[in-house]
Amino acid sequence: MSRPPLPPFTEDSAREKVRLAEDGWNSRNAAKVTLAYTRDSQWRNRAEFPTGHAEIEAFLTRKWNRELDYRLIKQLWTFGGNRIAVRYAYEYHDDSGQWFRAYGNENWEFDADGLMARRFASINEHPITQAERKFHWPLGRRPDDHPGLDDLGL
Repeated sequence: MSRPPLPPFTEDSAREKVRLAEDGWNSRNAAKVTLAYTRDSQWRNRAEFPTGHAEIEAFLTRKWNRELDYRLIKQLWTFGGNRIAVRYAYEYHDDSGQWFRAYGNENWEFDADGLMARRFASINEHPITQAERKFHWPLGRRPDDHPGLDDLGL
């Protein structure tokens, strides 16, 4: 299975890959998102180290069951060959109604078919009030005219 755009990445194709990843994660569809990764993909996400489709799908399912009304913005940081680095922020609330904003960086490595083989994430988060939220679009894909991270001062 091929997942364009394929490496080696240009600036345009790397930006497209980042936006496609953002769109996928904003769908909160764990089964669909998992298809963007190799069958033996290796992750580091905080203190969890899922490997392979089953573990990644289980991780994402737990995440989106816990992180309610999740909205994410990713931004290309740099790229080269078959690797892309991004920075991102996302907002969500827990089941008590407390809102959070998380900030992070990811390093991605792709196979020749454009599937992500390795994902290393570093994430920090803090509580915010509902009034401090900056991501105000209906659940799902971020509209093209919604500000990005730089525009929002993040």
